[in-house]
Amino acid sequence: MSIELNAELRTDLGKGASRRLRHAEKMPAILYGAGKDPVGLTLLQKDVRAHQDNEVFYSSIISLKVDGKAEKVIIRDVQHHPYKVDLFHIDFQRTDAKSKLHVHVPLHFIGEDKAPAVKLQGGQVSHLAVEVEVECLPKDIPEYIEVDVTDMNMGDILHLSDIKLPKGVEIMALKQGDAHDTAIVSVHLPKGGASVDEEIEGEEAAGEEAGEGEE
Repeated sequence: MSIELNAELRTDLGKGASRRLRHAEKMPAILYGAGKDPVGLTLLQKDVRAHQDNEVFYSSIISLKVDGKAEKVIIRDVQHHPYKVDLFHIDFQRTDAKSKLHVHVPLHFIGEDKAPAVKLQGGQVSHLAVEVEVECLPKDIPEYIEVDVTDMNMGDILHLSDIKLPKGVEIMALKQGDAHDTAIVSVHLPKGGASVDEEIEGEEAAGEEAGEGEE
């Protein structure tokens, strides 16, 4: 997915200036990195609104045109408006095609409706993480990473090391050792629930007791 944003250089800084921008349906931002000085920017709020609800916006390379000159950047931080849905401020970082980046990428869990634990055993899937920090070159940043839970049975747990990663992508936590191989998804019984097998066993036992009573 290709994302483009237009921005203008901003020289009028300070809280008062930022307030005036927002009243004009614009928003302040900053661009830094790649050994260059940071610069203040101004973006149109409507341009940001078009992307802000898409998770890909926060983990993709963005083509940011500053006064007509395009730069490849990623979002490093955002501030949300106190009571509106709009973003308040964005920090952009320049990228270098030859330098690896640390990026948080969303996890997409697939196959939940097919997992034996859910389909046959009455289990419930719990997502213990919704994103993961990875290291890779800008060209290798994935929009998201899939976690297949199709084969999970009751009580199973998948960890970071179970994730199948795209080529050129490494998980930062795993580079720190096995102790950081945290769980990302588990399957368990709903609170107060019973598995299908337990329900069947209970029905069979009740039937046997009824039969003994008739005798």
